[in-house]
Amino acid sequence: MHKYYPILFVCWSEKINITDIDWKKFVISLIVCQLPGIMGAYFTVSSIPTWYAYLQKPELVPPNWSFSIVWTILYLLMGFSLYLVWKKGWDVPKVKTAISIFAVQLFFNFLWSFLFFGLQFPELGLAGITVLWLLILVNIVQFYSLSKPAGILLVPYILWVSFAAYLNYAIMILNP
Repeated sequence: MHKYYPILFVCWSEKINITDIDWKKFVISLIVCQLPGIMGAYFTVSSIPTWYAYLQKPELVPPNWSFSIVWTILYLLMGFSLYLVWKKGWDVPKVKTAISIFAVQLFFNFLWSFLFFGLQFPELGLAGITVLWLLILVNIVQFYSLSKPAGILLVPYILWVSFAAYLNYAIMILNP
């Protein structure tokens, strides 16, 4: 059996020797990326059967159960991405910058849940998700410059946030 395994299928250019993985950094990366979802769920779960259930929604809205599955997968991809950059070395200034931007976008990820579901304010949610989208774009560029797979792993995230922004906008328009 070959001693190198890609972390995910998109990581073709960055083979990882399984014995060289810094498991502490890897696990921390995965956990850190799950936190916005866990914290945001506090606002989301209570609003789904109440406020959100009574909103007019666009035809393309997926079933409620699908969101937690998609977000869990996206947070895992983000964790892999974060690890690939972090393993380049915290002493590298470009790594610090990229991870700092990543931390800010994680905060805005959580903030959107608070604005949209917690405050039940789609207009503020749209403003927050717009900033989040821009931060993700900058993050993709930063991560890609350090590790192509790390940047590529964030592409599904920006695609989903683009769709979420559409849903946020449509809900705002349909529920004046």
